[in-house]
Amino acid sequence: MTTAVSYLRLAEGGVLPPSVSPKPFRAVVIAEEPVSAGWQASVSEWLVRSGCLYMVAWGTNCSSWDDSVDMANIEEFGFKEIPQDKFVMTTWHEDQPLSEALWFAKHNAFHPSVALGHTLLLHISAQDGEQGLLKAYGVA
Repeated sequence: MTTAVSYLRLAEGGVLPPSVSPKPFRAVVIAEEPVSAGWQASVSEWLVRSGCLYMVAWGTNCSSWDDSVDMANIEEFGFKEIPQDKFVMTTWHEDQPLSEALWFAKHNAFHPSVALGHTLLLHISAQDGEQGLLKAYGVA
């Protein structure tokens, strides 16, 4: 299945856009810099509210991104059962090269009950990497 892909760069404390379109989507969090727990929680909540149903994390403290998105999904439903079509799948790829995480996202990150037609490359960095990351995802 071919999906559209987009790129968004955010630096620590950066303003989050209103939403991501189209929905639902998968996100690849490419964390090239450490961030505060509070800002990470805000980004995770934004991902869940925006319609992310599969989040693949890679890079700096990527396992904490996995935990943060899981918690945001749980909190979104008041610590009650999460409907299957709203459950956010999460993985982290700590000891893998970025190319493998991108390949996983492109070829294996499918939601069990909802088709995901869009992939967001969420780059956590002070430096722009749009062209390189879009190219890397394209050849994954």
